[in-house]
Amino acid sequence: MTKKILSIITVFICITSFSQLKKITLEEGVLQQNRKFGADKLTGFQWIPTTSNYVYYTDAWTKMVSASTKDSAAKELVTLSDINSALGTKIKNFFGTEWIDINTILVADAGKYYTYSVATKSGMLHQETTETFENTTFDASKNNIAFTEENNLYILNKNKQKVAITSNSDKNIVSGQAVSRSEFGISGGIFWSLKSSFLAFYQKDETDVADYPILDINETPGKLINMKYPMIGQKSEKPRVGIYNLASGKTVFITPRNNPDDYLTNLSWSPDEKYVLIAEVNRAQNDMCLNVYDANTGKFIRTILNEINDKWVEPEHDAFFPNKNSNNFIWFSEKDGFHQLYYYSIDGKLIKQLTNNKFPVREIIGANATGTEVYFKATGETGTNMLAYKVDLKGKQTLLTKDLGVHNFIPNFDGSAFFDEYSNHSTPSKSLLYDKNLKSKTLLESKNKYEGYEMGSAEIKTIKAADGTTDLFTRLIKPSNFDATKKYPVLVYVYGGPHAQMITNSYLDGANLWMYWMAEQGYLVFTVDNRGSDNRGFAFESVIHGKCGTNEIEDQMKGVDYLKSLPYVDSNRLAVHGWSYGGFMTTSLLLRKPDAFKVGVAGGPVTDWKWYEVMYGERYMDTPTENQKGFDESSTLNYVNNLKGKLMLIHGTSDDTVVMQHNFALVKKFIEAGKQIDFFPYPMAKHNVFGKDRVHLMTKVLNYVIDNNK
Repeated sequence: MTKKILSIITVFICITSFSQLKKITLEEGVLQQNRKFGADKLTGFQWIPTTSNYVYYTDAWTKMVSASTKDSAAKELVTLSDINSALGTKIKNFFGTEWIDINTILVADAGKYYTYSVATKSGMLHQETTETFENTTFDASKNNIAFTEENNLYILNKNKQKVAITSNSDKNIVSGQAVSRSEFGISGGIFWSLKSSFLAFYQKDETDVADYPILDINETPGKLINMKYPMIGQKSEKPRVGIYNLASGKTVFITPRNNPDDYLTNLSWSPDEKYVLIAEVNRAQNDMCLNVYDANTGKFIRTILNEINDKWVEPEHDAFFPNKNSNNFIWFSEKDGFHQLYYYSIDGKLIKQLTNNKFPVREIIGANATGTEVYFKATGETGTNMLAYKVDLKGKQTLLTKDLGVHNFIPNFDGSAFFDEYSNHSTPSKSLLYDKNLKSKTLLESKNKYEGYEMGSAEIKTIKAADGTTDLFTRLIKPSNFDATKKYPVLVYVYGGPHAQMITNSYLDGANLWMYWMAEQGYLVFTVDNRGSDNRGFAFESVIHGKCGTNEIEDQMKGVDYLKSLPYVDSNRLAVHGWSYGGFMTTSLLLRKPDAFKVGVAGGPVTDWKWYEVMYGERYMDTPTENQKGFDESSTLNYVNNLKGKLMLIHGTSDDTVVMQHNFALVKKFIEAGKQIDFFPYPMAKHNVFGKDRVHLMTKVLNYVIDNNK
């Protein structure tokens, strides 16, 4: 066969292979990133208590298999058909299954909880709830359930008796639910003590909080649903903590020590059940006291530490007790610029600063059985990773994960083995098992689920912020058929606010799959994590204080400058899209930098911070009385006359986070200014649009960009 014929065949094969590549649809880009295209993982991985054996789920969560550190070959342990046959249930998957002890799992079916022995293949009804039960929270023994019905708190005890903890007829008094609109790391309102002798709970008095109307269009006629929404500078809820003694049936209450408006946050129990620790934050959020209270009487005992900052103090983690036989605890603090771990005695003595990194500790994973080592997650020096470390109580720190990336790290009970599952820029997912010497073996490595599809690539780089010194991460997604000799329009995707990081060293680099779809339409998709975003330390984040939108915009414009420096970017065809804080940023960029972008689509945007909630808003902007200049400068309503590009505003009509007043007020200002904009509501949607309706949303957003960015 001649070389010429071989060359022709090779070209034919290449062309044929390319033509056979499938296209990802926009619907797949919105809905299938973690489904059809989701990497293979050891789903539902759990260590069996007090052992080095572990389980995970296979066959679409219908089969539980087990293995061990000595033998990683998976063996079938139990199937759903086994459980349903033994219990007479119709459980569809193992989601939410918990281990109670070495042989027993707790499974749920339509509000009923069953215990099932994997040794005897038998089980029984354990507890039964009704559809009116909300916020159901088991104690550590999995025998007692605390729950709420409407605004009151109850216990379903181990004898299946329902006990009322509160009985308030006033609907303004809410017990057992999250307070402070789930800021300060608060995710619930029910806190069992370790031995289940006590139940602590949040209670809030919303009498003085203004009602905010939400229109329910599903009724005929439509009706208003009022929710409590404390706006910046206005009256807020008044919190307190109740402690219910199960033996005596009595409740004592703890109220803020300094002001009824103070926040009671990050509640924790000492292991011996004698004390409750609460971080009290003043309403201005610049002064925090970690206080200790007597669990029996509710009496204040001492303040262990006090932190003051002229910008803000924001505790996000409750005290962690590494040893169940000791009241010494670990506290997170950002006082030196990064979240570090500090080891204290309950008497208030600082025993040891455990970490001293130039990057933030993000989360405590747990401790070994003896409480001598603590496992935690941190970004590491790069800032886009999430790595696992351990530190002993003398401050000796060890990096446990050997590969850069975003890790899910689970130690067994005594720290003799670790499960690690991670992804990074080039790894869809890899599951590892480490021994105590950190020698690893691979349990599973996922193939690339995008193989065979037209799929672009992402470049991760850094640029300098507007301050000229700080590095900002950027992500630029290019189409699969990228041609550097062509000129491409760009969609800038922005968030830009606190507690969020758009660019991570994970597979797809933190991007949404729809961004890769957009790239295949002939676009570049660009993101920069400006100052004010997460995981870079207090100085990086706190530049927004009192002037939301100022430094963030200047950093985004450095991103625009970078794009314009690229020879393949059509600088006359830049578009921007974002949601929530990203909606605020999108609108601000269109109005405060009117020559930069041709098109913008802003979803659920804050348009004037005076209409946002107290807890988040006052942390970053103070109040209009204290900072009128800052509110005026950040208000998008003051820049409507600057609009040059095409702008679409989108809002869920039942948004209880950024209320519709924001967008309605901005639309009204545009009308008064004689400016034409587009507005699209999503009836009855809350702060974002999910499920199949999200396909409609992203079609609306991206078609608007494509149609108006020509």
